[in-house]
Amino acid sequence: MRLTVVGCSGSAPGPASPASCYLVEHDGFTLVLDLGNGAFGSLLALTDPGSVDAVYLSHLHADHCLDVAPFIVWHRYSGQSTRSAVPLYAPVGADRRLAVAYDPDDGSIEDVFDVTPIGSGDWTLGPFSVSTARTAHPVECYAVRLTAGGRSLVYTGDTGPSADVVTLARGADLLLAEAAYPEAPDLPPGLHLTGRQAGEHAAAAGVGRLLVTHVPAWVDADAQLAAAREVFPAAELARHAAVYDI
Repeated sequence: MRLTVVGCSGSAPGPASPASCYLVEHDGFTLVLDLGNGAFGSLLALTDPGSVDAVYLSHLHADHCLDVAPFIVWHRYSGQSTRSAVPLYAPVGADRRLAVAYDPDDGSIEDVFDVTPIGSGDWTLGPFSVSTARTAHPVECYAVRLTAGGRSLVYTGDTGPSADVVTLARGADLLLAEAAYPEAPDLPPGLHLTGRQAGEHAAAAGVGRLLVTHVPAWVDADAQLAAAREVFPAAELARHAAVYDI
């Protein structure tokens, strides 16, 4: 399994990276995890959009889904798309949310996407065994575990501290965990993790490696990583365009 970081900036695009977007490839199958704002341009630099076999959206906040709009434009008008509708897996209501984001007057997206609503559960997607768990976030959001070839990757999406995310990640080879909150008192609950909390989740789950991601441009990413390493030394900071073999 190969993970490529298309975008890793938290809450909004930043000067060094677009918002959340990741490529996961295995056995010739290409899955996109999230398509946050600013990500489509970077996606063009890293792969042919026509090669994307499926899209998974953890939730419907702008920094995780809004570059579905340029993805639609490319498929409709570039003259380079040759495939039928791309499977898109997302929380209930994604078809309406994305249609309005694309065009509030005539926003049908059925010609580009075959939308499947998701919840907590297990299914198969291409070569991947997929498991999902609801996270601690104000809107419906699902962390995802992908397993293929005896290896596993877990992506938290957005979450506050969550026992369900720990359970989902247990024994995974790599945990891609958000850490949007700086270390500070009186942080709102059920929204994001701090760097230390990301490390605590990795340690509790017994994962092999931790990639700290979704750090906003206005938060010190090195401090987030240092905090994670205090409790989970095998932590790294996700970087735009970095590639990880799992």
